[in-house]
Amino acid sequence: METIKEKLLNKTATLGVIGLGYVGLPLAVEKAKAGYRTIGFDIQDSKVVMVNSGINYIGDVVNEDLEQIVQSGYLTATSDFAQVAQADCVCICVPTPLDLYKQPDISYVKASAESIVPYMHKGMLIVLESTTYPGTTEELLKPIFESSGLKCGVDFYLAFSPERVDPGNLRYKTKNTPKVVGGMTAKCTEIAASLYESILEAPIYRVSSPAIAEMEKILENTYRNINIGLVNELAILCNRMGINFWEVVDAAATKPYGFQAFYPGPGLGGHCIPLDPYYLSWKAREYGFHTSMIEASMMINDRMPEYCVERASNILNKSKKALSASRILVLGVAYKQDIEDYRESPAIRVIEVLEKNAADVIYYDPYISEYRDEHGVIKKGESKLTAELIESADLVMITTAHTKVDYDFVQQHAKAIFDTKNAMQNVLNREKIELL
Repeated sequence: METIKEKLLNKTATLGVIGLGYVGLPLAVEKAKAGYRTIGFDIQDSKVVMVNSGINYIGDVVNEDLEQIVQSGYLTATSDFAQVAQADCVCICVPTPLDLYKQPDISYVKASAESIVPYMHKGMLIVLESTTYPGTTEELLKPIFESSGLKCGVDFYLAFSPERVDPGNLRYKTKNTPKVVGGMTAKCTEIAASLYESILEAPIYRVSSPAIAEMEKILENTYRNINIGLVNELAILCNRMGINFWEVVDAAATKPYGFQAFYPGPGLGGHCIPLDPYYLSWKAREYGFHTSMIEASMMINDRMPEYCVERASNILNKSKKALSASRILVLGVAYKQDIEDYRESPAIRVIEVLEKNAADVIYYDPYISEYRDEHGVIKKGESKLTAELIESADLVMITTAHTKVDYDFVQQHAKAIFDTKNAMQNVLNREKIELL
């Protein structure tokens, strides 16, 4: 009988991925492309049907790759978790959002683990990839899996390996991004590392425990959160001082050491950076520790949509226009440029605040024709960015720096422009433009 390591070496192992979203589907595709029979699990039947039809819905997955591996039989999708019994390795890639009280919601991770337990078998490898607070793998998952009667590190192997997905990144994808792995035991780490070494074209960095790997991921994104909070605060100060902060950052970035450029904006978006610091601050309270610097940056970043609306109101006041009597065209609702992902997008929060102030808001995004707001209401965008549309607005607010937008055209037809992303930096005529 082959061991799990032998199966990985011989490519005879069957691999499973739970959660076929922005993390799970690219990982499942890479597993299948590496020559493994791969089963994707998802509770959303629509995703299962699309995958089994070879229809891609994730920007970082190549359409032809998905179609080919599905047709060849290397990748199938299902909502039947009984098929976990066929898998030698299972990676959990489900969402870890925040609840209404900004506390970690680990219910998807817990439910996934409980779905695995009835179908566990000796020699199985389970890896959690979902971003979470330090201690989740050992304190939550290990007891659940050991309720099967199998012993961790002896009968099955358990590890944490944080996802590093950056939607829209043209250089780094799942395939070539270095991977961190921390197992419950040295053998768990080694087997999990063997899995990723057989799939990825990137270094695998081993750490001594799942908690190290969990904290490492939180550090990555908290580092960005704090630095973005810093530049957002300085952008507010520089506006009061009459200083162009974008020039300040560009000048500082000429230093070849000791400085990394971060840029301000209307807030933070995406599946990690706005959420991860809350996981850490929540866990820190268990140890009687107050993460003051982290929480301060979170407060600054969380307030940026309201600040942007205040600035928009001030710009309109210069034309003797009230916000409540104005039409605002918002350019971009994606959380970053040139993608169709609007999770936690600050642009959507900007729209909500504008509407609460009785503004007439319309939006255009070349990647997102509609989105669902926090109340479940579908908001439809404008289909084309026409001269008439731009001219109908009292103010154009740029909240996502999509490169598919003709900003010279916008400048020509807009009455006033508030550019929160410096998207118009290459527009020659700087009239009517105010920067964050």
